Amino acid sequence: MIRIRKSNDRGHVDHGWLDTRHTFSFAGYHDPDHMGFRALRVMNEDRVAAGQGFGTHPHRDMEIVTYVLAGALAHRDSMGNGSVLRPGEFQRMSAGTGIEHSEFNPSADAPVHFYQIWLKPDRPGHEPSYEQKAFDPAGRRGALQLVASPDAAAGSLAIHQDARIYLATLADGDEAALPIATGRHAWVQALRGQVEVNGEELNAGDGAAISEEREVALRGIDAAEVMVFDLA
Repeated sequence: MIRIRKSNDRGHVDHGWLDTRHTFSFAGYHDPDHMGFRALRVMNEDRVAAGQGFGTHPHRDMEIVTYVLAGALAHRDSMGNGSVLRPGEFQRMSAGTGIEHSEFNPSADAPVHFYQIWLKPDRPGHEPSYEQKAFDPAGRRGALQLVASPDAAAGSLAIHQDARIYLATLADGDEAALPIATGRHAWVQALRGQVEVNGEELNAGDGAAISEEREVALRGIDAAEVMVFDLA
C-alpha cells in the first residue's frame, strides 16, 4: 500500500524571510490526518532569506536531522557547537534532556534551501549530542546511501530510533531498491526532480507512505534526489 502526499497539499506559510512547507502538522499548521508517520514527526522544507534565521530556541526529546539542498546554514547551540552546513551535508542533533540552538543564513545575498526532519526518539532522556557529516556523492549515484541509523552503520549518523535514512540520486532510468522487512514501513521524500516509486510518480516535494510492501522500488525520471526512511 502506498499513500501519496503531494507537495501542493502540504501546509504552506510564507513569512517573507521564511517560506516553509510542512508535510505533517507543525506550529500553526494543523491537519489531523497528517500528524506524522511512524517515528517521523516533522518533514519541513524551508527556504530562508539571506541574513535571516531562527533565533535561539529550545528542543527536547527529539532527533533532528537537517539536510541542505542549496546555500548555507549556520548552527550554534548550548553545547558549544558552531558550524556551517553546506549542500550535501547532514546534521544530526539529539535534543534529549534539553538543548537550545539557533539556525541562521550567513549569506549576504543568497537564500538557503533545506529540509529539517524530526523523529521521535526510542525513549526520553538521552544525553544531548550533535554530529555533522558530508557523505561521498559517488556512494548515492544510482544507489541508496545510508546516512543515518541507530548503530552508526557504514559511518552513518547515529540516531536514537529504530530507523534508517538513505539518500539516492537517480538519473533517468537509474533503478534502486530497498527491501522492507515484514512489519516495517517506509517513507519516501522526493527532494528534487522526478522519481517513480513502486509504480507511482513523485515530483519534487512529494512524499509517500509505504506499508505492507516487500520493497521500495525507485526509478529515476528526471535528475531525482530522494530520501528514503526505513521505519519500525
